[in-house]
Amino acid sequence: MEDIVLRSLAPVLAVLLAAGCAAAGEEGDGETGTGGTGPITFATGRDTTAYLQPLLDRWNQAHPAEKVTLLELPEAADEQRAQMVANLQARSSRYDVLGLDVVQTAEFAENGWIIPLERGLFPLDRFLPPVVDTAIHKGKLWAVPYTSNAGLLYYRADLVGKPPQTWAELRDQARRVTKNRDIGGYAGQFLAYEGLTVNFSEAVQSAGGQILSPDGTEVTLDPAKGATALAFLQQGLREGWIPKESLSYKEEESRLAFQEGRLVFARNWPHAYGPAKARLGDKLAVTRLPGLHGPGSSTLGGINLAVSAYSRHQHTAQEFIRYFTGLENERRVLTEGSFPPVWTELYDDPELIRRFPYLPVLKESILAAKARPVSANYNQLSLVIASSVAQALSDPYAESADDVAVSMKSELEEIIRTQ
Repeated sequence: MEDIVLRSLAPVLAVLLAAGCAAAGEEGDGETGTGGTGPITFATGRDTTAYLQPLLDRWNQAHPAEKVTLLELPEAADEQRAQMVANLQARSSRYDVLGLDVVQTAEFAENGWIIPLERGLFPLDRFLPPVVDTAIHKGKLWAVPYTSNAGLLYYRADLVGKPPQTWAELRDQARRVTKNRDIGGYAGQFLAYEGLTVNFSEAVQSAGGQILSPDGTEVTLDPAKGATALAFLQQGLREGWIPKESLSYKEEESRLAFQEGRLVFARNWPHAYGPAKARLGDKLAVTRLPGLHGPGSSTLGGINLAVSAYSRHQHTAQEFIRYFTGLENERRVLTEGSFPPVWTELYDDPELIRRFPYLPVLKESILAAKARPVSANYNQLSLVIASSVAQALSDPYAESADDVAVSMKSELEEIIRTQ
């Protein structure tokens, strides 16, 4: 539990560190950019597959006076947010293009940290519709979809016959395999951070519920459905088919545990497919997340690209986004980075499907996924969810799922009332 608490302080420490750097090394000019051209900085999460720089090099070769520099932020979404917020609150011009988690678009727009973009400059009608919705707030386009995401269930095809469609089937198969082999059953991202909020939200959705209304103005969590979702995870920990070490897992830890043969099932994003395929070969398979009574519902993830309100080179930043979200680059996002593109036609490309057999399943998952609530206070809501669930999972015998769900709903309602 101490480890979970210490890790949960990382975003706070990141804010203090980034703010200190901004104060020591940068001066906020206090004015928004004026549409100029020139060198820009692209701030986004750490590139775990080393695919970004070649794409940036192509831009730099064609635009020697408007070169882009990659600034890698931490891997976790909440730590990325912490550093970007510290920079923007200082009104610093250091960041020009921001790689935002899709749930952050509304918050950054509401705070005046990013600028609205002209819809006609981007082929939004050729993008997956749910993905486009994440970039629009109050009728304006504030960012451009760059990658999409939906959680998938990775499983060992050599150990599992028909993949599970329900939680009961997942539990039975995980228990059967772990009983006879030295291997863990199932894991997701269960550390107390944004990833745990996502995993719990998926469980609630897959039980037929939803935590907030789509506009983020009302807590719609049915405590009974919330308790059902939490009890499923607690049961796995009590019975041992969810290993205790998974309470420290983020995306990378769960990816490594699965591809190194320490798990039968793992929930992860599509970027984990390439490394797992290279390691496991034909032993690897993927399917949709299971649910209470049938296929479940993933949380819609991904990255949107936005222009900082304090960038001095906003014209270049916008043109870079047009280039970076173009069809050919989106193809490379998939083929070289293993990240889901936002162009619909790429999911139906026979050549790509041969190379990435999971694309049809991923398209289904994205179209059936639910976006996290649009809320300027999303970060507070997420912290409440993650901390409540982490506490309940840290001692699955002591915490009643029913009590946790009721308490969580009350805390979320308090945040909504004060926003």
